[in-house]
Amino acid sequence: MSRVPRRILLSVSAVTLLTTFLIFSGSTRLQEKSKVSRPTAENTPDADYDRRAKMAFSPKDHYFRFDQLDEAYRAPGEYTHRLEGEKYGFESLSFIITDTQPNGGPNLHVHEFEEAHILLEGTAKYQMGEKTFTADAPYIVKVPAGVPHTFMNAGTKPFNLVAVFASKRLGSKRLGPNPLIQPTVKK
Repeated sequence: MSRVPRRILLSVSAVTLLTTFLIFSGSTRLQEKSKVSRPTAENTPDADYDRRAKMAFSPKDHYFRFDQLDEAYRAPGEYTHRLEGEKYGFESLSFIITDTQPNGGPNLHVHEFEEAHILLEGTAKYQMGEKTFTADAPYIVKVPAGVPHTFMNAGTKPFNLVAVFASKRLGSKRLGPNPLIQPTVKK
């Protein structure tokens, strides 16, 4: 019997894990799953922040609740839960789950590893390298390693985007503000 290469086994494991996660998470909004107050159009923070997980966890656990994940906010309009694989017992995966407000999204940035975005509901506009495109959910977008990229919520309702990273560590280099976001004036 021939041996299956480790890379294929990891890919199959990643697909299985991602499918399980998507089934588990369904299309329920992130705001409805947690008691944490989320940014809204009326209550959007002016500055970025990072917060440690509120609840303890063990890397040996089989599942992780969002209050066991680190939290971050990136102005304007992107609240995230972050699972850095190494801390949670993953050998080659990390995740970011966003709650992205309309006209919100991350800064222009780059990673040393490839990434996939999964969106089940909503519309996102992307800039990837020199290309700009819009994707209507449901979709999966591939982001190659080393390519500067960003996105913004181009719809009228908040959405939850799942970013999957082929690395046990999260890391990115900010390159500047999100060029897709139109400035808004607070009243």
